[in-house]
Amino acid sequence: MNKAVFKPVVALVGRANVGKSTLFNRLTRSRAALVADFSGLTRDRHYGEGRAGDRPFIVVDTGGFEPVAKDGILLEMARQTKQAIAESDVVIFLVDARAGVNAHDHEIARLLRRSGQRVYLAVNKAEGMRHGGATAEFHELGLGEPYAISASHGDGVIDLIELALSYLDEPAADADSATAAEFEIDEGTHLVHEHDAAHEQAGAAAAPQAVDHRIKLAIVGRPNVGKSTLINTLLGEERVIAFDLPGTTRDAIEIEFEHDGVAYTLIDTAGLRRRGKVFEAVEKFSVIKTLQAIEACNVVLLMLDARAEISDQDAHIAGFVLETGRALVVAINKWDGTDREQRERIQRDFERKLRFLSFARMHTISALKGQGVKALLKSVNAAHAAAFAKLSTPRLTRTLHAAVEQQPPPRKGIFRPKMRYAHQGGQNPPLIVIHGNALDAVSDSYRRYLEARFRETFDLAGTPLRIEFKSSHNPYVQGS
Repeated sequence: MNKAVFKPVVALVGRANVGKSTLFNRLTRSRAALVADFSGLTRDRHYGEGRAGDRPFIVVDTGGFEPVAKDGILLEMARQTKQAIAESDVVIFLVDARAGVNAHDHEIARLLRRSGQRVYLAVNKAEGMRHGGATAEFHELGLGEPYAISASHGDGVIDLIELALSYLDEPAADADSATAAEFEIDEGTHLVHEHDAAHEQAGAAAAPQAVDHRIKLAIVGRPNVGKSTLINTLLGEERVIAFDLPGTTRDAIEIEFEHDGVAYTLIDTAGLRRRGKVFEAVEKFSVIKTLQAIEACNVVLLMLDARAEISDQDAHIAGFVLETGRALVVAINKWDGTDREQRERIQRDFERKLRFLSFARMHTISALKGQGVKALLKSVNAAHAAAFAKLSTPRLTRTLHAAVEQQPPPRKGIFRPKMRYAHQGGQNPPLIVIHGNALDAVSDSYRRYLEARFRETFDLAGTPLRIEFKSSHNPYVQGS
């Protein structure tokens, strides 16, 4: 079985205006594949993907940290930062070389020493300062050797991140000293994800075909929607194989499972087995665990609670899955315990807040009673097959020409886009590359029209579909 690439988590921590966001932007500039936009609120965490050499990692930017804050927005910011520390594999603590050490720095240093996490002390804004002079006074924070960097100029940044990641090749530090009270996990996090599909050439089959490997199924959703109950129900049915695998995603486990001759690897994001004391006191939604599980899977099962409103968090999880390009099935759980009014309300809620998931099949289930579970797995299988479908170039091109003949793309000025042929550029999600002239003028609405035609022809239910236009850009080509 193919293992997911483990992406370590690096948290950037420090008081306000020490350059955390500048360092975040530098670390994610070359490959911002993961970006979380939290409505511009500085108290929330920002997630991005960086790369040091051939090693990817997730970097977390945090707001100004005041560990002793008692109320208001500063308390919320402190909670967010403690969450980032708890989720991280390594912490980079930023201080300001020009402002020097202050009381807030000492408070943060004390908390980081108690956390049990490996911490690297980065003295930022050290450009132009005498060697050694920028870092001398920061030894008093008791966090080991300070490293002088300039996030804005890039000085010392590569050496620092390589050093931080090299630690992760050593045995992990014991973080059990951190208490659940210190690292209380906060909910309500919003996610946006940007993902570029791999451009690999596809085969010549004309319809979705199953791939001969396990279906990696990540079960995600807010706490208490029934994720663990569903897993227990699945494992209780006539199973052939069920055993734990050492976690390939941090603080989550993979469970191998077979049903009706189909092999699955269930990825539980609820934390059936928690490591350390950080998450033992209360089950809360973890952004990092869910993000890593979605990245590691082939199909996502998004679970909603029929008795609760669809929240912004549900919508952002769904949007994250969509932008990641993962196949998706939606399960509305606890359907058996609802009345007619509740069912109508959740259906209206779904159409209003999750209408962008029209490609995904939706099921109403009872995980506790096993109702609707078999149909749910059939949709998972179909979504997986669609995600890995092999689409033949001749049939794609015929479908394209038929769509254009029925409804030509609108003109832009004197030019009308000309679409000549299409081929498949990737899988999981399927990527269709269309070649022609003046294709930069194709509107979003026409792109959606083509997507619907391709979906109908190739039965691509359950997976996002990417369409990429490649123009020849010949200035002498005239519009039709």
